[in-house]
Amino acid sequence: MVDLAKARRLLKRDPLGSDTEAVRDSMAHHLSYTVAKDPITVTARDWFDIVAHSVRDRVTGMWMETMRNHYEQDVKRVYYLSMEFLMGRALNNSLLNMGLAEEYVAVMEELGISHPTVSEIEPDPALGNGGLGRLAACFLDSLACMRLPGYGYGIRYEYGMFHQEIQGGQQIEHPDNWLRFENPWEFPRPEVMYPVHFGGRLVEYTDEFGRIGHDWQASEEVMAMAYDMPIPGYGSNTANNLRLWSAKASRDLDLRHFNEGNYLKAVEDKSQTETLSKVLYPNDTTVMGRELRLRQEYFFVSASLQDIIRRYLSTHDDLHGLPEKVAIQLNDTHPALAIPELLRLLLDPHHLPWDEAWEISTKVFAYTNHTLLPEALETWSVALFEYLLPRHLQIIYEINRRFLKDVSHRYPGDVDRMRRMSLISEDGEKRVRMAHLAVVGSHKVNGVAALHTELLKSRLFADFHDFFPDRIINKTNGITPRRWLNQANPGLSALISQHIGKGWVTDLDDLKKLAPLAQDSAFQAAFAAVKRENKRKLAEYIETEMEISINPDSLFDVQVKRMHEYKRQLLNLLHVIARYNRIRANPDAPVVPRTVIFAGKAAPGYATAKLIIRLINDVGDIINNDPVIGDRLKVVFIPDYDVSHAERIIPAADLSEQISTAGTEASGTGNMKLSLNGALTVGTLDGANIEIRDEVGDENIFIFGLTAPQVEELRQQGYNPWDYYHANPDLKQVLDMIGSGYFSDGDQGRFQPIFDTLTHFGDRYLLLADYASYVACQNHIDSVYLDTAEWMRRAIINVAQMGKFSSDRTIREYAEEVWGITPVA
Repeated sequence: MVDLAKARRLLKRDPLGSDTEAVRDSMAHHLSYTVAKDPITVTARDWFDIVAHSVRDRVTGMWMETMRNHYEQDVKRVYYLSMEFLMGRALNNSLLNMGLAEEYVAVMEELGISHPTVSEIEPDPALGNGGLGRLAACFLDSLACMRLPGYGYGIRYEYGMFHQEIQGGQQIEHPDNWLRFENPWEFPRPEVMYPVHFGGRLVEYTDEFGRIGHDWQASEEVMAMAYDMPIPGYGSNTANNLRLWSAKASRDLDLRHFNEGNYLKAVEDKSQTETLSKVLYPNDTTVMGRELRLRQEYFFVSASLQDIIRRYLSTHDDLHGLPEKVAIQLNDTHPALAIPELLRLLLDPHHLPWDEAWEISTKVFAYTNHTLLPEALETWSVALFEYLLPRHLQIIYEINRRFLKDVSHRYPGDVDRMRRMSLISEDGEKRVRMAHLAVVGSHKVNGVAALHTELLKSRLFADFHDFFPDRIINKTNGITPRRWLNQANPGLSALISQHIGKGWVTDLDDLKKLAPLAQDSAFQAAFAAVKRENKRKLAEYIETEMEISINPDSLFDVQVKRMHEYKRQLLNLLHVIARYNRIRANPDAPVVPRTVIFAGKAAPGYATAKLIIRLINDVGDIINNDPVIGDRLKVVFIPDYDVSHAERIIPAADLSEQISTAGTEASGTGNMKLSLNGALTVGTLDGANIEIRDEVGDENIFIFGLTAPQVEELRQQGYNPWDYYHANPDLKQVLDMIGSGYFSDGDQGRFQPIFDTLTHFGDRYLLLADYASYVACQNHIDSVYLDTAEWMRRAIINVAQMGKFSSDRTIREYAEEVWGITPVA
């Protein structure tokens, strides 16, 4: 028998110091025993591995102690289920959060190693696409920083989001093999493996107690193997866990085929099985792509639920107590299959009655909605469900039967309401409505900004809000200041800390102490110098990587986000073309120089978004090479946008474009990151823009365009984009240039679909309706930018008022009002 007391005493000893001598010894150890090389043959990548493993050693000790405390104190944990975790690079984040940055940089300088060069070698973990995955990463950071017991669960995508290349102005997708050189931060757990089943048939039986049971005789089995990544909190002596699942074959090869000499067939099933965790979000425009995506969603929730129940039962023997120790947050509808999966586990292997299983399940789950677009709400074909997950479809039908019975009792005879609220859509092909499943199966449902939540209640989920009046609540999104200011913008972080101390890193409300300095000319000058240096660095990067020379003294106008029509990158570009036309028409007129920077990826199957990327690049090619324009206007599309690119671009931004059609953006977090780094926002009253305006004040944000009620009213009246086209000569000129081939070497067909979308096909996102207001707002921005002191005053006020938008505040609200978890000493 192991002497647990002695083992724990040994484990609590910390042989890893944090002074420079200990760091040097640790790096020497990994030089010899991890990369196993002599210094004369060590490459820059080897040095990254040496430093990363040395830092990981220190994170691991804290991580193990945290996990031990959670078990010993029998704490309630939250489990955050997300298809995406856009973590960003871990090295610098770990060094800063652990308070070891100075020691490691000092040792590296002593050894003649460039810290920036080494840190740039680390790939971005390609585990997410945009805001959804980055929000999940910010939440994990806040949980660890606040000593709250939380786990992340997701998929260990081998290729993740694609690598975006721009060729001939067009997006070209390449596999992003971020694991090519392995991931030094992860720990494989081959002993933590769960079977996940698909297909087959159901057999109903009666057990010895007369209870009806169901035996799912699946036809396929995939094994889910765990990989763990520690997530260190800032100064909290806490590291939580991110557990990612990788698909493995239940057996390496089919011996029957192998013995017959058919070696390729023998390993074929293994290869097909393991494609399940190869790629993030397969293209779901094909039948095979949709099936793979549904398989991915079930694969990760099944493994996660099995793991959660296994952990709970290791210290408890009554599943009725599960809600006292487990909270599960569903990050959008992708993990909503967790609801029928938990019910299956409670009903089938553990033989709980339905009512008891349902009560446990609804107390455990909470759901975050991230979209107001009805077409973005996941639905799945009943036929596909029946083929892949027959038991889960049966459970969903039973949830629906019981729920609609309750609805009919509340609203007798209201058949239309029952149709709207049903978990099954019967308009054409029968489909399972995953958002309805998530709302009915959760005890709390939250929107992610005040307007978003009100629109959920009044529009998207109006019937459910009427039925469950206390279920839908608001939790405005937030961002972690550790990555998005302390790490991304060291110059501004140092300036702030010099004047108000470092308390803001864990209490962002401390930034309010900057407000009195907004009028201080010396502080304004120091603030401007930091911004100018960040712009110089970005300009240098753009010239090196893209061979485009830009003026660091121009206004950096930035729109960086996922490419989608509702985010209206195209509206931004219409203004760019109008600005180009004005300069061309009157080249001697004074103008505020402007560099317009775009970045973002379009989904591989989203043809319109990809065409907008091509138009941006073609417009840029004309403008950037026009000698009449010179440095007065530049257009840059930075390819392969990810967390590391964001950390480079955001600190350099002067203007933050948040211009979605009012009533379409759930929240946005890029708006928060840019404001926190001293960019002024130009935006509609949409998503979190409204709350940013409330915090910074009307005079410190540039608002334009229709409001959400006005958008609705215009659509009801009958919106005709041609009215705006004919009424505005500048707008007509811009659109005609796009449609005529001006930016496509005379190829009139290339961008005709964009012209048609904005005119013949109704301009769904009202770009033409908002155009005049947007251009007028941009002209006002020019006039304010000319007054440097006033611009800096407004920028400093933006930074000072960002306290509300810390993810720490968001997580504190979840912990207290939804999850019922508390910090662990």
